[in-house]
Amino acid sequence: MTITPIPTAPIADASLRLGLPVRQGPARLVPLIPGRIFAGPAQPVTHLGSVDVILEAIDDAPPGAVLVVDNGGREDEACVGDLILLEASGAGLAGVVIWGRHRDTAQLREIGLPVHSLGAYSFGPRRVPPAGRAMRAAMLDGVPVAEGDWIFGDDDGILVAGPTRIDELLAAAAAILATETAQADRMRAGESLRTQLDFADYRAKQETDPSMTLRRHLEERGGAIEV
Repeated sequence: MTITPIPTAPIADASLRLGLPVRQGPARLVPLIPGRIFAGPAQPVTHLGSVDVILEAIDDAPPGAVLVVDNGGREDEACVGDLILLEASGAGLAGVVIWGRHRDTAQLREIGLPVHSLGAYSFGPRRVPPAGRAMRAAMLDGVPVAEGDWIFGDDDGILVAGPTRIDELLAAAAAILATETAQADRMRAGESLRTQLDFADYRAKQETDPSMTLRRHLEERGGAIEV
């Protein structure tokens, strides 16, 4: 399933509005290319020192998926480089999240597929990988990622959402984004946010009723918090 990516902030706001659990990925994960927004179903895999498990995950990934590679947050090796990213890009993946480090930074930027990682490192794995089946799960510093989860990524970080009510989450986030975009357009045209929110009326109400909140004020006006 391929979708139009939505920034993580509206996804987070929508999850609160709907009461859906959405997990925040570790703040140490940073984008290789700023300004890129991506989203898709998770294709998680635990890396144990050999590239074959990552290739297997790519081989089984549907177009639009986000490859999530758990390398245990290791700082002493890179587990994804240009060949893996080219393979992921050619398979139609939407992005790659690495709980670990990458290499071939210049080439990765040229490929252009969104990547979040702990940063760059020159050496690849120098350990002997154990034998065994690929582990189709990942942990991002304690945040679990399973097949069926959804990944959202941008400059604000990584979010992990379960599959339950995902269509409802996406619809609510898109509505929030549309409202906030309209607000910003009106501000650029000269109408302040305080005017849009009738902030003077809110402050007057608060003078007589200290329990009045901005959210309640907006609800009484028939609008949502973003209006």
